[in-house]
Amino acid sequence: MKFKLINSKLKRPRFFTLLVAFCACLVMFPLISLPAFSASPKSNIQFVSPTWFAQNSKDSNLRILDVRNLPLDYIAGHLPNAVNIADNAFRGPKEGLPVQYWNNQKLGEIFANSGITNNSRVLVYSDGRDVLGATMVAYLLERSGVSNIAVLDGGYKSYAATQNVTKEFPKYKLNKFTVRDNPSVRVSLAEVRKLIGKPGVTFIDPRPEKLFRGEENIWVRNGHIPGARNIPWPTFTEAENPHKLKSLDEIKQILADRKITPSNDIIVTCSTGREATLQYIVLKHLLGYPKVRIYEGSWTEYSTYPDLPVATGAEQIS
Repeated sequence: MKFKLINSKLKRPRFFTLLVAFCACLVMFPLISLPAFSASPKSNIQFVSPTWFAQNSKDSNLRILDVRNLPLDYIAGHLPNAVNIADNAFRGPKEGLPVQYWNNQKLGEIFANSGITNNSRVLVYSDGRDVLGATMVAYLLERSGVSNIAVLDGGYKSYAATQNVTKEFPKYKLNKFTVRDNPSVRVSLAEVRKLIGKPGVTFIDPRPEKLFRGEENIWVRNGHIPGARNIPWPTFTEAENPHKLKSLDEIKQILADRKITPSNDIIVTCSTGREATLQYIVLKHLLGYPKVRIYEGSWTEYSTYPDLPVATGAEQIS
């Protein structure tokens, strides 16, 4: 055969040189011909006004998620082209623990069924105190690799006060959504164990004061992670409409008063991993704090381990 004849005539030094060159090409080829790409691209989450939506509503790549938990609220009126998927649909039992985030496959199916692709821009909203559901879904979009995410500041109430709502259901084609998991946004229980009491690490707990202090008998063990700072999440929002943020200057002052600085390695932990998402987004995406993560299991998981330390009473700041 010609192939055999050619190879039989190759001299050993020349063959070795060609082999080395071929291997070098294999190594360099991805670097030369493939664009820079991360399995979990950097995400940006912003809070936007109803006017922003009015200006961007014609964008065919924009998807809107109405994550209010009561379907009849959505049916009675919603933002144009919004898809209703209740925020409680994103969580369920896992190994006996309640309200844990679904696995990546199921999260991907939920997003795909909601008309979202990996390249979509996504706006999320809810109403009132359920701003936590909107920020939770925004966090899960970031966690899943979506790069352009917005939360409607003021939620449905603010939008409906100035803009037209609709009762029409949107029409869209289902597309594939591939979760590009971004583990850098969260910490596990094993990591929490190592971080408790570590210099430079700050746990922020946004639960109500009584829960933080362990004064309400809800879990098997009640209290908080030793050293945690208690900043209840409503301190970041307007009293008359909890879906609307206070000014960033006001929030900066709240953090400064509590000695929370951008140099801290911040872990936000709450009851079920939902409340934590509001302060996570504000600190990381709106204020630009470089080291902010969520402990998703939060007190639901932490309190079930009898060997983990629990503090009660008011926070202790050294």
